[in-house]
Amino acid sequence: MQRTETRPSIILLLASLTAMAMLATNIVLPVLPQMLGDVHASGASASAVLWSFLGVFAIGQLIAGPLSDRFGRRPVLFAGLAIFIGGSLLAASADQMSVLLAGRALQGLGAAAASALSRAVLRDLFEGPALGRAIGLVMSIMAAAPGFSPLIGAVIGTTFGWRATLVALVIAAIGVAIAHQKLVGESHPKPLRTRHGVGKLSRGYMALLKDPRFMRPAFANAMSMGALFAYFAATPGILRNVFHLGTIGIGVFFGAAVLAVFAAASRASRWSARIGAPRVVGIGLAIIGGAALIAFATGLAGGLGLPVYVAAATTFLFGIGLTQPTTTAMTLQPFAAQAGQASALLGFLQMGAATLTLVLLQALALSPTVALALLMAAAAASALFVIRPAFAPAPAAA
Repeated sequence: MQRTETRPSIILLLASLTAMAMLATNIVLPVLPQMLGDVHASGASASAVLWSFLGVFAIGQLIAGPLSDRFGRRPVLFAGLAIFIGGSLLAASADQMSVLLAGRALQGLGAAAASALSRAVLRDLFEGPALGRAIGLVMSIMAAAPGFSPLIGAVIGTTFGWRATLVALVIAAIGVAIAHQKLVGESHPKPLRTRHGVGKLSRGYMALLKDPRFMRPAFANAMSMGALFAYFAATPGILRNVFHLGTIGIGVFFGAAVLAVFAAASRASRWSARIGAPRVVGIGLAIIGGAALIAFATGLAGGLGLPVYVAAATTFLFGIGLTQPTTTAMTLQPFAAQAGQASALLGFLQMGAATLTLVLLQALALSPTVALALLMAAAAASALFVIRPAFAPAPAAA
């Protein structure tokens, strides 16, 4: 079943699955004020709309991955998409905050299956350098979700209202389910499936957590993902309150800046083959650190203006485009026999880091730009510290 070539249709499908969580998170960013107003909530509740999704999304992946190792990818994925559709419809019908948060939580649970299993299917279908190329292509295409979904949300929201953005998610999930059935079907055949009891499941996760082949790149991946979510959470407010951009302007900013992720992710696998994956990660993290310095200067000097913030955002996203696909490939490559579980734990670590950075972003008594810069710098520095042993040359064979 494993392949050495990358069919564009399959890559596009898996990118769409991976992007479901990003799409569900970011499509509502431009319409959050209208959404909160209609459910009689204050602007301070905006973070609850995000973390109610992310918290369940993180835990849901720990369930979806092992279930797919046992029962196959397709039934678990389709169950997840059905839950996602139900959650989207519930949130779209909300007239109070509790119903909206319940719908967002169900969305998170369903998206957890799509995200975890997209990586597991990649590991099922591809091996070696082909896996790195496939992940790079998926990440390149997936980069469109965080970049263009705010613009899509802005257009749909201003034309039809915020509830229509959630209906759009329903349509997207149905389309992905149909495409998966036609293009992939079941990628994890019965002879390869494993039964996970609670004890075995716990031991499997503990073994991964203790394995430096998993934890070093997984930690770097999670830290960079946390910084990315902090960027998504802080940037709309910065653009609106500091630079006075409107809803469409914010959407255009996200759409234009994401081109940096395309540019970097399309080069990540080629650079990994040339200089080694750990060094590509090191370069990406250093670039993220440089972006943090630019953003910090913007926050302190206030008057540096929108072009400087655009430079910081573009630099940051280029670093993310190098770091995310490379660390994903490094994390999953050694664990073909437990791809679902490894992918689930990676996703849990990603969303755990994302939730933590959102909490810290809100807790820091600093300007949004300075708080974001500090979180970006801390994420890059800690990730670089953890992954640095991977730079050491392998010991010579005896």
